[in-house]
Amino acid sequence: MNRNNLKVLLLEDSESDAEQIQRELDQMTVSVSTERVATLDAFTKALHEFEPHVVISDHTLAQFNTTSALKLVQERRPIAPFIVVTRALDPQALVSSVRAGAEDVVLKSNLSRLRPAIEAAVSVREQLETLSPRQLQVLRLVAKGLTTPAIAEQLHLSSKTVETHRGEVMKRLRIHDLARLVRYAVRVGLVSPED
Repeated sequence: MNRNNLKVLLLEDSESDAEQIQRELDQMTVSVSTERVATLDAFTKALHEFEPHVVISDHTLAQFNTTSALKLVQERRPIAPFIVVTRALDPQALVSSVRAGAEDVVLKSNLSRLRPAIEAAVSVREQLETLSPRQLQVLRLVAKGLTTPAIAEQLHLSSKTVETHRGEVMKRLRIHDLARLVRYAVRVGLVSPED
């Protein structure tokens, strides 16, 4: 991530809510580029072409739900934190979103929490930017509990290559034991605690 320019993908179908969120983003200490979308097609396209550093999503959308949006982010842009913004706090929806991998949930009535939530999410993921797509795959599979031979078979690699990738992941993330590596992968949403 370019530390001077934060790319934020905003999934929001309300013009007035999008303006409020943008005003909050404009107060960040770094330059922010925002792309706002409101449909599934536009969201999918923006994940690929805009390559956001952060995704902010309204909880209640007319076309598709937060869970679907989160799954797309996890598949196509796994290093981007996903922050839910909502008008009302539904405890069940909150727990469901966080368990599914959302970084945080921010009430629209308290948008001053958005900037610290983004800063914390970006900070914890900075080292992920140093990993190759293959290393991210290996990290995700290690965190899911797969053995080296199982990962090798799934990715059509040799066990030695998987071990090399895992070693490089640990080196780049500065994590030197498997338990911490798994906790980190859960923390950044690469895997859910249920995986």
